[in-house]
Amino acid sequence: MTTAYPVLPLAAGTLARALGNALNLAVVSVKAVARAIRHRRDAQVLAGLDHRMLADIGITQADVNDAFSAPLWEDPTALLSERAIERRINRTRTRVVSWEGDNTAFKRPPTNRPARQAI
Repeated sequence: MTTAYPVLPLAAGTLARALGNALNLAVVSVKAVARAIRHRRDAQVLAGLDHRMLADIGITQADVNDAFSAPLWEDPTALLSERAIERRINRTRTRVVSWEGDNTAFKRPPTNRPARQAI
């Protein structure tokens, strides 16, 4: 007994998958280009801000210049976001100390416990 396999449906399925994959690749590429254009336009808006507004966001003008010096296929907003997060994490809280007069910032607060007595 010989079994005959239909060739046409297998070939049509393979061709359909190949065309579907090619179409998917084209759609993904077009979406990536559109996203890159949108992000570059958003970064252009940031480039127009003055240094005080950029400082409120957590970036500097040098960060904006670095973002635009990257190749066109890299997202400039990703670099700006990373820099802002790095600054937020590395920000140290400093205490203002007055060296004139009473330096109460470093005195221990009073407690209700009685003082220890030496034996």
